[in-house]
Amino acid sequence: MTRWESLLSGGLVMLLSAPVPLAQRSGGRQAAASANVVAVRSSRLFDSKSGRMLSAQIVLIHGERIVDVGPEGRLSIPTEARIIDLRQATVLPGFIDAHSHVFEAPPDPREGETPVTAAFAAARSAKECLLAGFTTMRDAGSHGNGNADVAVRDAINKGEIPGPRLSVSTSGIRSLPQSRRGPEAAREAVRAQLKDGAEQIKIYPSGGYGFTPAGDVQVETNFTLEEQQAIVDEAHRNHVRVMAHVFGGQGLRDAIVAGVDTIEHGQLLTRELVDMMVQKGLYYDPTILRYTLPSIEASDRKKTDGKFSIVPLFEKNVRMAIATKGLKVVFGTGVDGSPYAYGTQGREFEALVQHGLTPVRAVQAATSLGAENLGWEDRVGAIEKGMFADLVAVSGDPLRDITELQRVKFVMKGGQVIRNALTAAGPSDARP
Repeated sequence: MTRWESLLSGGLVMLLSAPVPLAQRSGGRQAAASANVVAVRSSRLFDSKSGRMLSAQIVLIHGERIVDVGPEGRLSIPTEARIIDLRQATVLPGFIDAHSHVFEAPPDPREGETPVTAAFAAARSAKECLLAGFTTMRDAGSHGNGNADVAVRDAINKGEIPGPRLSVSTSGIRSLPQSRRGPEAAREAVRAQLKDGAEQIKIYPSGGYGFTPAGDVQVETNFTLEEQQAIVDEAHRNHVRVMAHVFGGQGLRDAIVAGVDTIEHGQLLTRELVDMMVQKGLYYDPTILRYTLPSIEASDRKKTDGKFSIVPLFEKNVRMAIATKGLKVVFGTGVDGSPYAYGTQGREFEALVQHGLTPVRAVQAATSLGAENLGWEDRVGAIEKGMFADLVAVSGDPLRDITELQRVKFVMKGGQVIRNALTAAGPSDARP
């Protein structure tokens, strides 16, 4: 660990000395909580595997896991159970954001920022995302903070700060040094990331982009095909997945040919490339809102005398990709503070629907399919026996109005109630 990262860890330790409400802790007190049984009653419960809305369901929870799920009348509630009555709401699995950044940027000494202030900011960011219903996030790079996302993940896992279950990418592999290129250098870069604590490998096959006088988009390429193939092979050999931040050009084509697991953004996807993704079983994480921001369009127009922007091309290609049968579209936001505020990721559901996903598929993108994308389908993404008791609830029916998912009223992570704006009596509602 570098001195910089040690300071950041120290900042987290200072932060963690502040008391955290019992409902948000899971460390030493989890053992005591595990002796309790909780029963959640719901009038509407979303089955993420089938895509069906089930009625009059009971979810039984022991400690941090779901022990049974079934309809009232078949499933009895133990007499000792604490009851959470959510019959006036819709209950869904906790959401999964497949592309997040709990660190907004590296600390700027000119603004008086330090690794300690970065630690405080990251902890606040994680909490805001959790309160919005995102109980699991794939953190897609620490934005210049080294492997500090590992410290945030570990603090959350120990119950020392509230936040989602994080799968971290550390700094990612943006390019290889010009003095040392080739497949072996690419493999070494993967091994370095894993040593730093990465749980998936984030690569950047495409660099910057620009426009020709005719309006064609030109994209820089950061890796050769052989280097991307070596990265994928080394990652898979170590049982981790590869996510590729890629705009277009040769880098995008090579990423698909090399078999990365997820294409992130993919502004210049074509029908041919999407068909290749379907054939290879790759996931697509469009992050629509983050890459259709007015600031992106304004920047492009300014650089081209008002003529061109990549944003309309991206929106057209997202619609084309989403309409392609068999493409595995997952939910990711690219949330990074500014310009995408933490805790507002629920807006991405509406964007996905506006670009062609059905409400059912949009919710599955952030639950069952999102869990599959991470390789965590045995623990999150569904309300099933054996899964972590990660639940969210909203007042209305999101299959009729997808914007309901922007107004999460109840959050449970690992059997612990994090937020409850639905029941006046809280998590110990009286038995009927």
